Amino acid sequence: MAAQASTLRNWLNDTAISAGFHSVHVTDATLPETVGTNLQKFLAQSLNGDMGWLADTAMRRRQPAAMWPDAMTAIVLTVNYGPDHDPMDNIRQYDRGNVSVYARGRDYHDVIKGKLKQLASQFASRSSANVKVFVDTAPLMEKPLAAKAGAGWQGKHTNLVSRTAGSWLFLGTILTDAYLPADAPESDHCGGCNRCLDICPTDAFVAPYQLDARRCISYLTIEHRGQIPRQFRHAIGNRIFGCDDCLAVCPWNKFATRATESKFAGPETMPALAELLQLDDTAFRKFFSGSPVRRAGHIRFLRNVLVATGNSGDRRLIPLVLRHLRHSDPRVRGMAVWALSELVPISKLRAMAADYIAKETDKVVAIEWAEVLKDSN
Repeated sequence: MAAQASTLRNWLNDTAISAGFHSVHVTDATLPETVGTNLQKFLAQSLNGDMGWLADTAMRRRQPAAMWPDAMTAIVLTVNYGPDHDPMDNIRQYDRGNVSVYARGRDYHDVIKGKLKQLASQFASRSSANVKVFVDTAPLMEKPLAAKAGAGWQGKHTNLVSRTAGSWLFLGTILTDAYLPADAPESDHCGGCNRCLDICPTDAFVAPYQLDARRCISYLTIEHRGQIPRQFRHAIGNRIFGCDDCLAVCPWNKFATRATESKFAGPETMPALAELLQLDDTAFRKFFSGSPVRRAGHIRFLRNVLVATGNSGDRRLIPLVLRHLRHSDPRVRGMAVWALSELVPISKLRAMAADYIAKETDKVVAIEWAEVLKDSN
């Protein structure tokens, strides 16, 4: 049996690498009890914000067996999506909307799942075993499982770090009822480094290895359903979908290489705010067809673009902002009010405010008007 498992593992390594995966790791399909305990502490402090689905699936997340009792082995595969430049350069392009590196190309769920299903099917045929595949869409704690399998360690920014790919890794997992010998876990190599904690624009880390999602720009621009809280708007800068700061400054990225999967390659330049402000829902869906950016939906995306517009200092965008003061959704109107307050002289803002306030039916937007006028006193 050991010889068969060894032969199967060798085949798995060769086939996965040939299919474009960066590395292959194996562990038994269990997680330490501390993983579930830490999740409960996270939820008890409401650090998950609007992500109620985390609480809804908390018990299932404790162990892979909660989803599939027959799971014996977890095969964790990594995919490198390393950029060809320093993503920090993009946040200084204030006339453009910065999209997180992972979302600049095709949706990784679709790209990886296709490869993963093909590999899992071949594995099942070769081993006569049952398999299930996962790519960040099920209540499976993939990062702790990946660390246990030796793919890397969860850094102080809570993401996986690899000694060969830095922080630029996607994960895919195959659960199987077949036996494969487990790899050794990877140890933590963060040491005394705190670069990821110190760089965070919104101070989202409660402590090393502990994230308050409610303060995280990735959460605020992707998951959060309401208005962007005022205290974070300036810190968001031109980030319209996600944030890479804590990943980009990781010293282990010096070992990272550029992604070899062409589908992850994004545009050479980020999209102009002037163009994004003019997208209606249909144009938004077309512009970001096949991209993870569509996950935010047009309304929240436009909300984010207006925050970036307010931070741009570009008064040429004022006419485009004015259009959104009459938008049907209060989240867009509210952010248009704030963006306008950052771009126009106070005398002009006061002159136009009365007409809009008189017709405003949403309390949150009315408060937004009151706040920007108060701030200007």
